Amino acid sequence: MSDPTRPVPEGRVVMVVPTYDEVENLAWIVGRLRRSRPDVDVLVVDDDSPDGTGDVADALAADDPGVRVLHRTAKGGLGAAYLAGFAVAMRAGYDVVGEMDADGSHQPEQLHRLLDALHGADGGPAADVVIGSRWVPGGSVENWPRHRELLSRGGNAYVRLLLGMGVRDATAGFRLYRRSALETLALETVRSTGYVFQTDLAWRATSAGLVVREVPIDFVERVRGQSKMSGRVAAESLWRITGWGLRERRRTAVPRVRRALDGSRGSR
Repeated sequence: MSDPTRPVPEGRVVMVVPTYDEVENLAWIVGRLRRSRPDVDVLVVDDDSPDGTGDVADALAADDPGVRVLHRTAKGGLGAAYLAGFAVAMRAGYDVVGEMDADGSHQPEQLHRLLDALHGADGGPAADVVIGSRWVPGGSVENWPRHRELLSRGGNAYVRLLLGMGVRDATAGFRLYRRSALETLALETVRSTGYVFQTDLAWRATSAGLVVREVPIDFVERVRGQSKMSGRVAAESLWRITGWGLRERRRTAVPRVRRALDGSRGSR
Protein backbone atom coordinates (compact mmCIF):
# COMPACT_ATOMS: atom_id res chain seq x y z
CA MET A 1 0.00 0.00 0.00
CA SER A 2 1.22 3.49 -0.84
CA ASP A 3 2.47 5.59 2.07
CA PRO A 4 1.31 9.23 1.73
CA THR A 5 4.10 10.40 4.05
CA ARG A 6 7.02 8.57 2.41
CA PRO A 7 9.87 11.03 1.65
CA VAL A 8 10.40 11.89 -2.00
CA PRO A 9 13.63 10.27 -3.29
CA GLU A 10 13.94 12.59 -6.30
CA GLY A 11 14.99 15.61 -4.27
CA ARG A 12 13.26 18.96 -3.90
CA VAL A 13 9.66 19.16 -5.07
CA VAL A 14 7.47 22.23 -5.58
CA MET A 15 3.83 22.52 -6.63
CA VAL A 16 3.03 25.56 -8.77
CA VAL A 17 -0.44 26.91 -7.96
CA PRO A 18 -1.75 29.65 -10.29
CA THR A 19 -4.38 31.98 -8.86
CA TYR A 20 -6.81 34.61 -10.01
CA ASP A 21 -9.57 35.59 -7.58
CA GLU A 22 -9.14 32.58 -5.29
CA VAL A 23 -9.27 34.44 -1.98
CA GLU A 24 -11.84 31.96 -0.64
CA ASN A 25 -9.75 28.91 -1.47
CA LEU A 26 -6.04 29.65 -1.36
CA ALA A 27 -5.27 29.36 2.38
CA TRP A 28 -7.48 26.27 2.57
CA ILE A 29 -5.77 24.40 -0.28
CA VAL A 30 -2.23 25.44 0.64
CA GLY A 31 -2.85 24.37 4.23
CA ARG A 32 -4.07 20.97 3.08
CA LEU A 33 -1.06 20.52 0.84
CA ARG A 34 1.49 21.49 3.48
CA ARG A 35 -0.18 19.24 6.09
CA SER A 36 -0.37 16.23 3.80
CA ARG A 37 3.10 16.70 2.25
CA PRO A 38 5.30 18.96 4.41
CA ASP A 39 8.28 17.94 2.25
CA VAL A 40 6.69 19.55 -0.83
CA ASP A 41 7.00 23.31 -1.28
CA VAL A 42 4.40 25.62 -2.82
CA LEU A 43 4.84 28.41 -5.36
CA VAL A 44 1.74 30.58 -5.75
CA VAL A 45 1.60 32.48 -9.04
CA ASP A 46 -0.95 35.25 -8.70
CA ASP A 47 -2.11 37.24 -11.74
CA ASP A 48 -2.82 40.49 -9.89
CA SER A 49 -6.10 39.24 -8.41
CA PRO A 50 -8.39 42.16 -7.56
CA ASP A 51 -10.01 40.22 -4.70
CA GLY A 52 -6.90 40.18 -2.48
CA THR A 53 -5.65 36.67 -3.27
CA GLY A 54 -2.13 38.03 -3.59
CA ASP A 55 -2.25 39.42 -0.06
CA VAL A 56 -3.37 36.06 1.28
CA ALA A 57 -0.49 34.41 -0.58
CA ASP A 58 2.00 36.86 0.94
CA ALA A 59 0.65 36.15 4.43
CA LEU A 60 1.02 32.41 3.88
CA ALA A 61 4.60 32.88 2.68
CA ALA A 62 5.43 35.06 5.68
CA ASP A 63 4.31 32.28 8.03
CA ASP A 64 5.76 29.31 6.14
CA PRO A 65 9.23 29.17 4.53
CA GLY A 66 7.95 26.39 2.28
CA VAL A 67 5.59 28.81 0.51
CA ARG A 68 6.74 31.33 -2.09
CA VAL A 69 4.79 33.85 -4.17
CA LEU A 70 5.26 35.17 -7.67
CA HIS A 71 3.20 38.27 -8.42
CA ARG A 72 2.39 38.95 -12.05
CA THR A 73 1.09 42.32 -13.13
CA ALA A 74 -1.78 41.17 -15.33
CA LYS A 75 -4.06 38.24 -16.03
CA GLY A 76 -2.21 36.52 -18.85
CA GLY A 77 -3.82 33.10 -18.92
CA LEU A 78 -3.22 29.76 -17.24
CA GLY A 79 -0.41 28.66 -19.54
CA ALA A 80 1.50 31.91 -19.14
CA ALA A 81 1.18 31.66 -15.34
CA TYR A 82 2.52 28.11 -15.34
CA LEU A 83 5.42 28.99 -17.62
CA ALA A 84 6.38 31.86 -15.30
CA GLY A 85 6.13 29.57 -12.29
CA PHE A 86 8.15 26.81 -13.96
CA ALA A 87 10.90 29.31 -14.76
CA VAL A 88 11.11 30.44 -11.13
CA ALA A 89 11.11 26.84 -9.89
CA MET A 90 13.88 25.84 -12.29
CA ARG A 91 16.03 28.79 -11.26
CA ALA A 92 15.48 27.84 -7.62
CA GLY A 93 16.92 24.40 -8.32
CA TYR A 94 13.88 22.18 -7.78
CA ASP A 95 14.23 18.60 -9.05
CA VAL A 96 10.49 17.99 -9.53
CA VAL A 97 7.99 20.68 -10.53
CA GLY A 98 4.28 20.01 -10.19
CA GLU A 99 1.08 21.84 -10.93
CA MET A 100 -2.36 21.91 -9.37
CA ASP A 101 -5.42 24.12 -9.17
CA ALA A 102 -6.17 26.36 -6.20
CA ASP A 103 -9.91 25.60 -6.12
CA GLY A 104 -9.79 22.22 -4.39
CA SER A 105 -10.54 20.12 -7.46
CA HIS A 106 -7.13 18.49 -7.11
CA GLN A 107 -6.85 16.87 -3.69
CA PRO A 108 -3.44 17.31 -2.07
CA GLU A 109 -4.06 14.17 -0.06
CA GLN A 110 -3.73 12.22 -3.33
CA LEU A 111 -0.45 13.81 -4.39
CA HIS A 112 1.41 10.76 -3.07
CA ARG A 113 -0.09 8.72 -5.93
CA LEU A 114 1.71 10.93 -8.45
CA LEU A 115 4.94 10.96 -6.45
CA ASP A 116 4.94 7.16 -6.19
CA ALA A 117 4.39 6.82 -9.94
CA LEU A 118 7.22 9.25 -10.66
CA HIS A 119 9.82 6.92 -9.14
CA GLY A 120 8.01 3.61 -9.68
CA ALA A 121 7.14 2.95 -6.04
CA ASP A 122 3.66 1.83 -7.12
CA GLY A 123 5.06 -1.13 -9.05
CA GLY A 124 5.05 0.59 -12.44
CA PRO A 125 7.94 2.08 -14.37
CA ALA A 126 9.50 5.33 -13.22
CA ALA A 127 8.23 8.27 -15.21
CA ASP A 128 9.33 11.62 -16.55
CA VAL A 129 5.82 13.09 -16.37
CA VAL A 130 2.91 11.94 -14.21
CA ILE A 131 -0.69 13.03 -14.80
CA GLY A 132 -3.45 12.69 -12.23
CA SER A 133 -6.20 11.36 -14.47
CA ARG A 134 -9.98 11.33 -14.22
CA TRP A 135 -10.44 8.97 -17.15
CA VAL A 136 -8.30 5.94 -16.32
CA PRO A 137 -9.65 2.99 -14.29
CA GLY A 138 -10.04 4.13 -10.69
CA GLY A 139 -10.37 7.81 -11.58
CA SER A 140 -13.57 9.74 -10.93
CA VAL A 141 -15.26 13.11 -10.93
CA GLU A 142 -17.54 14.41 -8.21
CA ASN A 143 -20.37 16.94 -8.51
CA TRP A 144 -20.11 17.33 -12.26
CA PRO A 145 -23.25 17.58 -14.41
CA ARG A 146 -23.53 14.98 -17.14
CA HIS A 147 -22.89 17.47 -19.95
CA ARG A 148 -19.60 18.56 -18.35
CA GLU A 149 -18.39 14.97 -18.14
CA LEU A 150 -19.37 14.29 -21.74
CA LEU A 151 -17.54 17.43 -22.85
CA SER A 152 -14.34 16.40 -21.08
CA ARG A 153 -14.47 12.78 -22.24
CA GLY A 154 -15.30 13.85 -25.78
CA GLY A 155 -12.57 16.47 -25.85
CA ASN A 156 -9.95 13.99 -24.72
CA ALA A 157 -11.16 11.42 -27.27
CA TYR A 158 -10.78 14.12 -29.95
CA VAL A 159 -7.22 14.81 -28.77
CA ARG A 160 -6.29 11.13 -28.93
CA LEU A 161 -7.78 10.74 -32.39
CA LEU A 162 -6.32 13.89 -33.90
CA LEU A 163 -2.88 13.85 -32.30
CA GLY A 164 -2.42 10.10 -32.06
CA MET A 165 -1.60 10.42 -28.37
CA GLY A 166 -2.40 7.65 -25.92
CA VAL A 167 -2.92 9.89 -22.88
CA ARG A 168 -6.49 9.44 -21.60
CA ASP A 169 -6.71 12.80 -19.78
CA ALA A 170 -4.50 15.20 -21.71
CA THR A 171 -6.45 18.19 -20.37
CA ALA A 172 -5.79 17.35 -16.72
CA GLY A 173 -3.95 19.91 -14.60
CA PHE A 174 -2.72 17.81 -11.64
CA ARG A 175 0.80 16.85 -12.73
CA LEU A 176 4.44 16.30 -11.89
CA TYR A 177 7.40 16.93 -14.19
CA ARG A 178 10.97 15.94 -13.60
CA ARG A 179 13.33 18.84 -14.10
CA SER A 180 14.94 16.95 -16.98
CA ALA A 181 11.53 16.63 -18.65
CA LEU A 182 10.87 20.37 -18.55
CA GLU A 183 14.34 20.99 -19.96
CA THR A 184 13.44 18.70 -22.86
CA LEU A 185 10.14 20.38 -23.73
CA ALA A 186 11.52 23.66 -25.10
CA LEU A 187 9.24 25.75 -22.91
CA GLU A 188 10.50 28.94 -24.50
CA THR A 189 8.61 27.95 -27.68
CA VAL A 190 5.25 27.33 -25.95
CA ARG A 191 2.62 29.83 -27.06
CA SER A 192 -0.44 28.27 -25.42
CA THR A 193 -1.87 30.65 -22.84
CA GLY A 194 -5.21 29.05 -21.89
CA TYR A 195 -6.28 25.61 -20.76
CA VAL A 196 -4.93 24.09 -23.98
CA PHE A 197 -1.52 24.49 -22.34
CA GLN A 198 -2.07 21.14 -20.62
CA THR A 199 -2.65 19.32 -23.89
CA ASP A 200 0.29 21.13 -25.48
CA LEU A 201 2.76 19.91 -22.85
CA ALA A 202 1.35 16.37 -22.81
CA TRP A 203 1.76 16.17 -26.58
CA ARG A 204 5.27 17.60 -26.44
CA ALA A 205 6.23 15.05 -23.78
CA THR A 206 4.92 12.05 -25.69
CA SER A 207 6.39 13.32 -28.97
CA ALA A 208 9.78 13.66 -27.28
CA GLY A 209 9.64 10.03 -26.18
CA LEU A 210 9.38 10.82 -22.48
CA VAL A 211 7.74 8.31 -20.16
CA VAL A 212 4.30 9.72 -19.37
CA ARG A 213 2.19 7.87 -16.83
CA GLU A 214 -1.37 8.46 -15.67
CA VAL A 215 -2.61 7.61 -12.20
CA PRO A 216 -6.24 7.74 -11.05
CA ILE A 217 -7.44 10.66 -8.98
CA ASP A 218 -10.81 11.76 -7.63
CA PHE A 219 -11.52 15.14 -9.17
CA VAL A 220 -13.87 17.30 -7.09
CA GLU A 221 -15.74 20.25 -8.62
CA ARG A 222 -15.10 23.54 -6.85
CA VAL A 223 -17.62 24.57 -4.20
CA ARG A 224 -16.40 28.18 -3.70
CA GLY A 225 -15.59 30.88 -6.20
CA GLN A 226 -16.13 31.05 -9.95
CA SER A 227 -14.73 28.68 -12.57
CA LYS A 228 -12.40 30.28 -15.14
CA MET A 229 -13.57 27.91 -17.88
CA SER A 230 -15.70 29.57 -20.57
CA GLY A 231 -16.95 28.98 -24.08
CA ARG A 232 -14.17 31.17 -25.45
CA VAL A 233 -11.52 29.15 -23.62
CA ALA A 234 -12.99 25.88 -24.91
CA ALA A 235 -13.11 27.26 -28.46
CA GLU A 236 -9.46 28.31 -28.27
CA SER A 237 -8.49 24.81 -27.16
CA LEU A 238 -10.46 23.17 -29.98
CA TRP A 239 -8.99 25.52 -32.59
CA ARG A 240 -5.40 25.02 -31.49
CA ILE A 241 -5.67 21.23 -31.16
CA THR A 242 -7.24 20.98 -34.61
CA GLY A 243 -4.39 23.03 -36.07
CA TRP A 244 -1.77 20.84 -34.39
CA GLY A 245 -3.51 17.70 -35.62
CA LEU A 246 -3.69 18.88 -39.22
CA ARG A 247 -0.01 19.86 -39.20
CA GLU A 248 0.89 16.48 -37.73
CA ARG A 249 -1.12 14.72 -40.44
CA ARG A 250 0.71 16.68 -43.14
CA ARG A 251 4.07 16.03 -41.52
CA THR A 252 3.57 12.27 -41.43
CA ALA A 253 1.73 12.03 -44.76
CA VAL A 254 4.58 13.36 -46.92
CA PRO A 255 7.08 10.60 -45.96
CA ARG A 256 4.38 7.97 -46.49
CA VAL A 257 3.62 9.26 -49.97
CA ARG A 258 7.32 9.39 -50.81
CA ARG A 259 7.84 5.82 -49.66
CA ALA A 260 4.85 4.68 -51.70
CA LEU A 261 6.17 6.45 -54.81
CA ASP A 262 9.67 5.04 -54.32
CA GLY A 263 8.18 1.58 -53.94
CA SER A 264 6.13 1.86 -57.11
CA ARG A 265 9.17 3.03 -59.10
CA GLY A 266 11.27 0.19 -57.76
CA SER A 267 8.72 -2.42 -58.84
CA ARG A 268 8.83 -1.35 -62.49
